[in-house]
Amino acid sequence: MTGDLAFIPLGGTGEIGLNLNVYRCDGALLAVDCGLGFGGSEHPEVEVMVPDPTWLAERRDKLVALVITHAHEDHVGAVAHLWPKLRCPIHASPFTASVLRRKLGEAGLAQQAEIIVQPLGGRWKLPPFDLEFLRVAHSIPEPQALAIRTRHGTILHTGDWKLDPNPLIGPPTDEAAFGRLGDEGVLAMVCDSTNAMVEGHSGSEAEVRRNMAALIKGLKGRVAVSCFSTNLARIESIALAAKGAGRQVALFGRSLRNADASARECGYLRGIAPFLSEDEAEDVPDDRLLVICTGSQGEPRSALTKIAADTHPHISLGEGDTVIYSSRMIPGNERAILRVQDELSRAGVRVMTADDHMVHVSGHPARDELKRLYQLVRPKYAVPVHGEWRHMNEHANLAETLGAVAYVIEDGDVLKLSPGKPDVLESVPVGRLAIDGDRLLRLDGDVLAARKKMLMNGVIVASFVVDGNGRVLGKPQISAPGLFEETGEESGQIAADLARAVGDLPGNLKREDGLLREAARTAVRKAVGRRLRKRPAVEVHLMRV
Repeated sequence: MTGDLAFIPLGGTGEIGLNLNVYRCDGALLAVDCGLGFGGSEHPEVEVMVPDPTWLAERRDKLVALVITHAHEDHVGAVAHLWPKLRCPIHASPFTASVLRRKLGEAGLAQQAEIIVQPLGGRWKLPPFDLEFLRVAHSIPEPQALAIRTRHGTILHTGDWKLDPNPLIGPPTDEAAFGRLGDEGVLAMVCDSTNAMVEGHSGSEAEVRRNMAALIKGLKGRVAVSCFSTNLARIESIALAAKGAGRQVALFGRSLRNADASARECGYLRGIAPFLSEDEAEDVPDDRLLVICTGSQGEPRSALTKIAADTHPHISLGEGDTVIYSSRMIPGNERAILRVQDELSRAGVRVMTADDHMVHVSGHPARDELKRLYQLVRPKYAVPVHGEWRHMNEHANLAETLGAVAYVIEDGDVLKLSPGKPDVLESVPVGRLAIDGDRLLRLDGDVLAARKKMLMNGVIVASFVVDGNGRVLGKPQISAPGLFEETGEESGQIAADLARAVGDLPGNLKREDGLLREAARTAVRKAVGRRLRKRPAVEVHLMRV
């Protein structure tokens, strides 16, 4: 761990979300970003996940800081959950710091975590690292790329970025600064791969604003627009379109209200009137109301999901109303999003998406933008991150054509960048943790394994009473929610099978509680397997009198 410069991704490489990156220089560690991800169809037992920080937490005496590039959930959403394990200073831009303070405040950590606000484009030193923010455009205020200067060479960590000539909120990407960094010499560029397979340009927020205004002006009934809560340029565009159509705007969803508060605290949205609350929206006529709501990714507890299920306490949508998805599907969320859209359509709501209307542009660079950045920076080595494997491989192929030597690695790989030729020296343990209330549970641990088994195969609880010699007293009780009715025929048959199996056991086994309980579990499992061809989780409650 001494005398080298290495890149160690603990999350976000080979996947979308869960970004947690570590740079090692002469034994010191620097973390960049700390984000969450969704369970999706691959992990139906989990709603939200975070990267496992154990390896980094065990070395936190070497950790000089955590730097956050921007305030999207896949880059900042895990901080409140993982900071207690890391306990290092956090460096961020003013808007990102404001968003983060609210998250830490909700977790009761506001007075513990040290947040150091760095100016946009600022430069500071955390020996052995010399750090500089470089201004980029993205679908959020104040995104910053990070130049990391060391005695071994300079690494450019791009974070999320694009080349938008008119991003509406904040200036465009500072191409001149990237050119100067390239003139200085860049050893390696660790770069966003999300849209590496998309030809051309990602498009401009200004184009979305023009189209959104024309689209909303022609709609009748109630209108709801779902987008990412921190995309302030999009929120401003929606609000201006609503104003042009004679509509008032209400915010539905806690994350939107928090983002609005942080935006106004930092001087954004000055020309936009205060948004209505959910309560106030109830009194606005249908043709005069526009709702901006959370839930573009089908999140179970989001405002739009509740609206689609007709369980939201303040609003309902139906025939003649419209929902606009001003967002893209994050891989893994397709099933949840389509389910919500289907429920809305069933209620008679017209659903509009970016597939058929110009209501969204990506915040990530397409191939022409990637080419331009490589021409400016001219890195010796390219390390694709922030994408699935097909994205990173396509990015690597493109980088090779532009003069860089590309290295495609995965979470846990230790990529030595200097001295000598880059090489994966070793791997460190990585994993995912599920957020379960106030707990963090290992994704591959016993609790979630049991939960997944129960989700797929159900659970049976068998309760029975025996005397001192192990004779069954009364009738065993069988409960199997999700498998069969508690008072149905199957329940009675399994109870009889259990009583018969216990009665047939040897006397010495029936007198030992542990052995008797395990034998009963086996009997119930076999009985269910014969009848339902399933292997549910079996819980046995034994009482001896």
